[in-house]
Order: sequence, then structure tokens, then C-alpha cells
Amino acid sequence: MKLMGRTALVTGASRGIGRAIALALAEEGADVAINYVSSEGPAKEIAGQIQKLGRRAILARADVGDFPDTFHMAQEVLKEFGHLDILINNAGISSDKTFVKMDHASWRRVLAINLDGVFNCTKAFIDQMIKRNYGRVVNITSVIGQIGNFGQANYAASKAGVAAFTKSLAKELAGKGITVNAVAPGFIETEMVAAIPEKVQHRLLDQIPLKRFGRADEVGRAVVYLVSSDGDYITGAELSINGGLLM
Repeated sequence: MKLMGRTALVTGASRGIGRAIALALAEEGADVAINYVSSEGPAKEIAGQIQKLGRRAILARADVGDFPDTFHMAQEVLKEFGHLDILINNAGISSDKTFVKMDHASWRRVLAINLDGVFNCTKAFIDQMIKRNYGRVVNITSVIGQIGNFGQANYAASKAGVAAFTKSLAKELAGKGITVNAVAPGFIETEMVAAIPEKVQHRLLDQIPLKRFGRADEVGRAVVYLVSSDGDYITGAELSINGGLLM
């Protein structure tokens, strides 16, 4: 097992890509803290699956867009685990509207979770990683942050911001035993893609060279690669998993 003895926190881990990442980490031996805001039932379900794998799982409720709430969660996680080796900043939301119709509240909420949340969680855990001279941080960005998308100016801006944050932090922490990378999924088979009208899905598939949507477990395994010893020489990278949509 590549991650035996490691501890991890995955934000937004109760569903979709976050859920798949949490399971992938546990399958490779990591103990995992499951962050969620309101989906306690699904969070408990994924924790149960992790425990069946013989790994430790704890629930870590917090709104990552709120720094005091995030800081309190971090203290609880560190109290339970003793330290944190792996931080996966996955939590994200969308609020799609054309820019003309987009109000300030929609803009701020998406930026608060998707961008501020990455800052908040990283800030809450980074000092103890520096003290231990070890840490693996992976931020989940998006192909939308790389190419933009109609009606998603807020979402695209937040994900592009995370990509730039990733590169800057990687440079600052490279000499401290900490790698910082990003994974940029394309259209992945999750609740979000399932909600897209069928006609739109067909149009998207026409644009994807591999002619299919990605699977959440494919993203999970990519994250495992980056946080295991296999990825020790990778930092400041943004790994695209999009079936060739961005070339």
C-alpha cells in the first residue's frame, strides 16, 4: 500500500470526485478525514466504507469558505490524527448565470468556497506540515478554469485562481519537504454532469476526443499518484484529466 501510515483530509468528500478521492486514498492505506457541510448522511456512509477497508475515518464538518469554521475543524482533525500528511482541497460549488445576469452574491459565494476555501484549509494546516518537513497538497481545479465557459465566469475565475495559487505555493514550499499540485478534471460522471440536459451532453461528447465522460475513480487514482512516493518529484503541476478536451 502506497499510503500506509499517512493521514489525509479531503474537503467536499461526501459525494462526487471528493468521495472517489477519499476512497482511493483509503484503498492505498491512508486514514481519511471526511469534510462536509450539510450532507452528514453521505459523509457517514463514505466513512463506513473507509472503515471496512481497515482504515480510520473521521467526520470533519466545516464550511471551508469560513475561516474560523475551517480553523476549528483543523484543530479537531489534528487532535484526532496527531498530524496531517495529505490535504486535498476539493470542495467546490457552481452558480451558473451569464455575466449580465450574475449578481454579486453569486460571484462571492462561488469565490468564497472555490478559492477562499483553498486558502483557508491550506492556511489552517500548513504550519504543522512545515514543522514536520513533509506535506502533500493537491488542489482540484477544472478544465473550465483553463478554457472558460459560457455562463461560468465566476466558476472559471475561481478555478484559474486556484491554479495560480498552486504554482506560487509550490515555489514557496519546495524547500520545506512539501509538494503542491493541482488536478484539473474535465467533464466527469458525477451529479453535476448528470444534471446537464441530454442534448447538451451529446454536444460535449462531440468535443471530447475520447468520446466519453471521465470517471471519478480515474481522478482519485491520479491524486494517489501525486501524493504517494511515485509523485515525489512533481510540484507546481496541473494535471489535466479531460479526455483530450484541452490540448
